[in-house]
Amino acid sequence: MGLVPALDEPLKKLLGAATAKVMAEHMDLHTVGDLLHHYPRRYAERGELTALADLPLDEHVTVVAQVADARLHTFNKGGRGKGQRLEVTITDGSGRMQLVFFGRTVHFHQKELLPGRRAMFAGKVGLFNRRLQLAHPEYKLLDAESSTETVRAFANELLPIYPACKQLESWTIEQSVSIALDSMAATAWQGLVDPLPPALREGRGLTGLPDALMKIHRPRTKADIADARDRLKWDEAFVLQVALARRRHADTQLHAVARRPAADGLLTAFDAKLPFTLTDGQRKVSKEIFDDLATEHPMHRLLQGEVGSGKTMVALRAMLAVVDAGGQAAMLAPTEVLAQQHHRSVTEMMGELAEGGMLGGADNATKVVLLTGSMGTAARRQALLDLVTGEAGLVIGTHALIEDKVQFHDLGLVVVDEQHRFGVEQRDALRGKGKQPPHLLVMTATPIPRTVAMTVFGDLETSVLDQLPAGRSRIVSHVVPAADKPHFLARAWERVREEVESGHQAYVVCPRIGDEEDRKQTAKRKAGPEDEAEKRPPLAVLDVAEQLRSGPLAGLRVEVLHGRMHPDDKDDVMRRFAAGEVDVLVATTVIEVGVNVPNATAMVIMDADRFGVSQLHQLRGRVGRGSAAGLCLLVSEMPEASPARQRLNAVAATLDGFELSRIDLEQRREGDVLGQAQSGVRSSLRMLAVIDDEEVIAAAREEATALVLADPGLTAHPELRTALDALLDKDREEYLDKG
Repeated sequence: MGLVPALDEPLKKLLGAATAKVMAEHMDLHTVGDLLHHYPRRYAERGELTALADLPLDEHVTVVAQVADARLHTFNKGGRGKGQRLEVTITDGSGRMQLVFFGRTVHFHQKELLPGRRAMFAGKVGLFNRRLQLAHPEYKLLDAESSTETVRAFANELLPIYPACKQLESWTIEQSVSIALDSMAATAWQGLVDPLPPALREGRGLTGLPDALMKIHRPRTKADIADARDRLKWDEAFVLQVALARRRHADTQLHAVARRPAADGLLTAFDAKLPFTLTDGQRKVSKEIFDDLATEHPMHRLLQGEVGSGKTMVALRAMLAVVDAGGQAAMLAPTEVLAQQHHRSVTEMMGELAEGGMLGGADNATKVVLLTGSMGTAARRQALLDLVTGEAGLVIGTHALIEDKVQFHDLGLVVVDEQHRFGVEQRDALRGKGKQPPHLLVMTATPIPRTVAMTVFGDLETSVLDQLPAGRSRIVSHVVPAADKPHFLARAWERVREEVESGHQAYVVCPRIGDEEDRKQTAKRKAGPEDEAEKRPPLAVLDVAEQLRSGPLAGLRVEVLHGRMHPDDKDDVMRRFAAGEVDVLVATTVIEVGVNVPNATAMVIMDADRFGVSQLHQLRGRVGRGSAAGLCLLVSEMPEASPARQRLNAVAATLDGFELSRIDLEQRREGDVLGQAQSGVRSSLRMLAVIDDEEVIAAAREEATALVLADPGLTAHPELRTALDALLDKDREEYLDKG
């Protein structure tokens, strides 16, 4: 093929070994395609001055600014003669900044950096005497007096500024991209594969791929950038949605046993003894689930519901329907505390219907078994026996359910609670437990914005429960600024006392346990720079409980609960708290999911700024579960103006989990939100912002679904197949395998 640089051509051939090595090691760029898809982060305009006021500390940045003044200082080198330091002040209208140069080159820099000159400067932002500075930055002059080549390179009105690193400045990347663009253009873009089918491209008025790549790297106008972005976002959204659509299509080809509930079975008996009526939302979602269960390919459904919206009830009814149809159902919980909690609430809700094979059990009853890692041998052996014989219709457990030894008689439905705590491998392992793939229902109380659901859980159909059941109370939340207003904290403990005196109970949540193990780990961690509140270790359960017992809550029954306690002790504390024998439970986030004590009305979250937005929302959902109103107090020592306090104010201001998950996403950027599971795809989402590009993602999903339906093997779309192979190497395939 000669020197034709197709997209998979190694950069070494194009740029030489040294540059290619730095690009591979520090930027993860290996081929011409990687480089062309390394888009500018932003564009500086010749007349525009970039915001020096917003520079982040300790990050590698590129700024375009003008020299305001330059001064040479002589200083003593402590007995080793005199040294010289050049201090240059640059300005960009939004702020000023100091550059500093030392050593033999100061005179050279002084001649170059004359007041009035403009340049691009790149370096790591440091702090000196409480002011931001760049020490020994790399720079490139943008003046007409500099060499003709530099002038030509920056003759563009819009200067692309690339994500760069210390070893590779933005302008080196720009020169490399330029070489790649010129080589591709010289061969009329031979070897470039356009993943978008022509009909789709024309129908949506999108520009061609060569044009888009030219415009993103060498825009003449802002309209060029907009054109290119529209097109490149589509590439990412569409290829990803095709991958997910193929996964959904493949699932419809799998054979599953249709599970239709018997007319007068367990489900009918259960519904008859319910002391309340289901909400419209619960009915609607139940119908969607029952329709899926009645088909002969496996259900893959994501059930999203606010804390307390009654997801467990919907899931239990689906499980009972499967038992009625002769199958078994398994519920997978992320922790032992939660598995025990689910087991307790399911058996309570079912009453005699859960006493299959026992004296006093109803005729159509089944057995509900619990299976966790810490069970005794005899109980475990009995549970395994009940599963393999089919005696137990329902099993609730932790990932102990997935072990090789666990065999089912006829597994028909798997319910996974709290998806974000469960890996793909675990679900695959459970899937293999059925004679045929079981139906799958994934439940989450973390509201996922629609676009993220379409991108991360794109192979699952989604149901949303958004009404709270009758009898649920509102929760009032307040931020308690412990450092600014210590009397507010004193009042918070008074409020807890008042709740207890009126017959209710309270939680106090802390970020840390506080035992020896914990202290060692904290000692290893360096103090953060944010301020004094950040420097001290987070408050710990054992310490706080001690202080409360001997101080503001003296005389109340205060107990602790955390993850390092023995399972029996944990269960004992939880049982006594549920029975009302404990007034205040001081706990870590082990209570975050699934703990249900309707009499608990108050929650105080210590060091609330150490928790994420959705975690605070989850925790808060533990109160107000009965008829009395809930109170949640978010205690923080962070200063009023800090981002951490703004986050807490947002949580206090709304109970809408979807609104909060949006705030959470915007603050954390989608890279973190999609989490570790998505590491493979991160590199493919360069242009697409999961939150902002809802319309593109929704449209791409529609187009992808139609295309895959018409041509599952993509035989008519070889270019799309190639793009898919490039995107989905083995790891990413597994990431997408969310069912």
